[in-house]
Formats: sequence, C-alpha cells, structure tokens
Amino acid sequence: MSFDAEKVQRVLKKVPSLYRGPGGAVAVLKDGNLVGQHVWGYADMDRRIPITSQVLFPICSITKQFVSMLLLDLVEKPPPSMTRQGLQEQLLARLREVVPPEFVDESGLTVENLVDMCSGLRDYWALCTLQGSRPDTPYLLNEHNPDMLRRIRSLHFRPGYEYSYANTNFNVMERLIEHVTKDSLGNLFAERIFGPAKMKTARLCPRTDRLPAPIVGYEGSEKFGFFPAPNFIEWSADAGLVASLDDMVAYEKHFDRRYTDQQDSYRDAITPREYRDGARAKYRYGLRHADLGQYNTMGHGGALRGYKLMRRYVAGERLSVVVLFNHSASAPEAAEYILKQILDVSEPPPLAVQPVQQWFGSFLDPETQLSIRVRPGDVAGKIKIDYVRGEETLRLVDANKAESPDVEASIDGDILHVRRLDDNRVLTARRLLKNHDAGAMIDRSQSPVQGTYRCGETESTFICEGEGDMLYGLFDGCFGRGPPHLMTHLGEDVWVLADPRAMDDTPPGDWTVVFVRNEQGAVVKANIGCWLARKLDFMKV
Repeated sequence: MSFDAEKVQRVLKKVPSLYRGPGGAVAVLKDGNLVGQHVWGYADMDRRIPITSQVLFPICSITKQFVSMLLLDLVEKPPPSMTRQGLQEQLLARLREVVPPEFVDESGLTVENLVDMCSGLRDYWALCTLQGSRPDTPYLLNEHNPDMLRRIRSLHFRPGYEYSYANTNFNVMERLIEHVTKDSLGNLFAERIFGPAKMKTARLCPRTDRLPAPIVGYEGSEKFGFFPAPNFIEWSADAGLVASLDDMVAYEKHFDRRYTDQQDSYRDAITPREYRDGARAKYRYGLRHADLGQYNTMGHGGALRGYKLMRRYVAGERLSVVVLFNHSASAPEAAEYILKQILDVSEPPPLAVQPVQQWFGSFLDPETQLSIRVRPGDVAGKIKIDYVRGEETLRLVDANKAESPDVEASIDGDILHVRRLDDNRVLTARRLLKNHDAGAMIDRSQSPVQGTYRCGETESTFICEGEGDMLYGLFDGCFGRGPPHLMTHLGEDVWVLADPRAMDDTPPGDWTVVFVRNEQGAVVKANIGCWLARKLDFMKV
C-alpha cells in the first residue's frame, strides 16, 4: 500500500468537525513512526484551557490491554519471590479464593478466560444498577469491592464457550496479580510497561473524581449544551490509567516493535484462540480483533461519562490510530473513519432489497431470556437489531436474510434466527405478541406484575410500580434506594427497563424483565438480565 502522509493530516483535520464537542486528540502511526497528529478544542471549557498532546486523559478500558501485557511479562520474567512456584499455579490458587472455588474446579474457569472475556462472570458495573446505584453513586475499592465480589455466586454461561464483556474479569485480575507479586499494579506498570515503552507521564489513577488537571469530561450535545460529567467511581485494572497523546504515541511504537519482533512471544500470545467448542474467538488478552474490509485490526475502546477513547492497529500494514475525546462522540467510529479514509476502504452499497414485514417487532430468546427488537434501517436495504448495548445495523442480502461483519440474521415467520460471531452464540427468538394480537393469552388485569421482588444472589430488591403500559422499575440494594427506571412493554409478560446512564458510562443499556407465572396465572418471579449480566431471578414477595 502506498502511503500518503499529507492525506493523513488532511483526514485528521476533518475529525473535529465530524465528531463535534469540547475537544480531542488524534494520531496516526505507520511502521512504528508518527506520521500525523492533531489536537483541538478545550481540556477545560470554563477556564479556556486548550488540549495539547501533553494533557492526560483517562484511557479507561484501554487499560485492559496494559494489564494483559503485564500478565504476559510476569509469566516470562517472574519476580524472584515467585520462582519457587509457577506464576500460573499461584494465580489459579488465588482465583479459587476470590471467586467461588467451584467455578474453577467444576466449571473449568481459568485465568486466561478472564483476559479473553469468556469467563461467564457478570459485569459488576451493570450489577450496580440492581444494587440501587445512581449515575453519581460513589464506588470505592476498599469499601464496596469486597461486597460486590462476595455476591458473585453463579455464572451466566459456561467458561470458555462464548464471549461476553465483563469488567469483573479485570477487577479480579488485579486481586490476583497484586496478591501473587506482593506489589501494586501502579508500580508494576511503571517498571514493566511505561518504562520500556517510554510513556513518560502515564500512570495509574483509579479515582475518577481525582483525575489530573486540566482535563474535564463533558456530557451533553451541541443542541442541548455541554456540562461537566460527574464521576465518583474508583476502578483499577478494568480501567484506571491516564495517558497523554504523547504517551499513547509512545505506546503504539512499543506495541509495533513487540508485534513485529520475530523473537518476541507477544505476537503469538495475543493471536486469538479457539473456544472450547472449536469456534474461533475474536478477543484475546485485552484486544478485540475485527476485520475492516480486507484488513485485520486489533484494539480496544474506552469510555467514562464525558470521555470516549479508542486505539486500533492494522497488523498487515503496521498502521495505528489513537483517538481521545473529552466528550461523548463515538471514538470507535472516528477511528474507523480515519482508517477507512487512509486505506481506501468503502462500504458495499445496500442491495435493492425490501425486507419482509415479519422482520419488525420484538422477540425473546428463551435461553438467554433477553429481548431482541428489530426495526427498519436508516436507509433502504438495511435493518437495525437491538440486543446488546445499542442498535446494530445489518445489510439485507435478501428479503429474509441480513448480515454485518459480526452478525448473521434471518426471519422465518415469527422466529428470528441470529448468529452472533463475536459472542459465539446462536439465538432463536420467538415473536412477542401484544394483548390485541391473535393468540395472546395473557390478561394482565387478572394478575398484575406490579409488586416487590427479591433476588437471593444479589441480595437486592426490585419494585415494580405504575399502571397500564407506564410502569417503573426501582432497585434497592447495597448502594441504597435507586431511582425509578422507565419500563416499556414489548409483549406478553416481557418488558424492557431503561438504563441509559450508569456509574461508569452506559454499560447496561436496556434490561429485559420477564415476568413468570405459575399454573394458576399468578406472577411468581421476574427474570431480569442484560447482555452484560443475564438471567437473575427475583422472586415475588
């Protein structure tokens, strides 16, 4: 591929107007060398402090690949105190203490399952909603983390068989690494990652309410205005690093050196493996692998209220892109835009296909107990599916079939088939009938779903209030009394509970609430879950 450095700079200068907000910083590297960067806007709008390449941003979940790189370094070069017993054996022994030992001994949970996002653990930030949290609820590691980990009593899928994002994996990894090394994560990062990578100002900063000045993250939009985003959580390992654009450029150089060094084991270590059923995984050691046209890429995003971040590496071209925003525009979309412009990757045009009307509506997958909603796309020849944390756009290949790089879907009457390649899961969902539809058998006036429900696993309470189709869901738990969440009826006894703002960013999205009745038609429980945390039973009291 011929490379045009002037084109790179032109592309980067378009980013601010396409992804509008208070400010940002972007960079592109080729063959381990910086070929273009651009910074703009304000780190602090009230004080008119500009963003520079030295301003520290919280890089949030990008921290996960640093933890994974650290783990591999510890395996190759264990500290002297660990030479008597293998690192992996010590980590596994500690894992049995942090989570229920049967997860390891009976379900086969491994340390690699944690860094490969296939552990089956539910996401602890999502679970905070079920504990009565609010977006500005404080979360302190010493005060709250032991209680949250104590409540991990089951898995929502068998380890090693599928992918589901869970910050809990890396929260647990910190407990393992610090216990085994007898050293802090901050010290280990400084010695083993930041030093070799020449990241001069990067450091661990777990408290989101104490981020280094002058950076301020902003919620809002150009239409409604921007305002500082309040954050009061403490995290570490699942996120927690702060780094400047200069630091991230240094990291991309370091990453490229390690990845292209034939004598370095890092490249092989981060190559995706197979799930236990033989299917190919796409997430490995803190890196998500995804195709962009004909190119294989790897990287990770990050988010906190007021911040969106992304780094992505095109292996075959040795091409890196870094995007740092202190607002809520999509950094992954910006990174993809930059790469597509540089690599001349274009989307295939939509086919002149009209979807059959059976596509549209709400469905329920009985195994995950999660809802799937399908609606027309923004342009002809496309549809949108809402299953994870937001809508995904699929391109129609014929009237009954649609696909994206990660999803294959088809509709057969009232049955929706979805194959999620990233997740390694096949969904077979049935259409949900509204009360007025033929075949709908539920008379909600006879046995209302309103009431109080209790979950033994989370030790929290769900309260359903309201009337008709305007219901509210409230949670009480270890964080106190949570706010009312608006609920929307999908059909039959299935509702979605809105959760657009949470403690770290927008992790849960909508929760599916499935009310379950006994043979007499009385509601006895509510099954509540989202993609990040599925199938938790709340019994009616």
